[in-house]
Amino acid sequence: MRSRDPLEGGDDPVTKVVVKDGEVLEKALKRFKKKVEACGILKDVRKREHYVKPSVRRKEKRLAAEKRRRRSAARARR
Repeated sequence: MRSRDPLEGGDDPVTKVVVKDGEVLEKALKRFKKKVEACGILKDVRKREHYVKPSVRRKEKRLAAEKRRRRSAARARR
């Protein structure tokens, strides 16, 4: 089975932008940035920047759920 992790590389490029003849480089760069953002690559890189222990990850997830519940309860009271 092939690895689907974009950080490991492979045959197919994750994001590819072909610069057309006569196209300004800034415009091609802007298209590249849009594609990278749409794929969620930067979000994933930032998420993996530092190791987060599983216990800390669970705690953050629990706190985020509590915050969402409080927010939805406050909206329901209005």
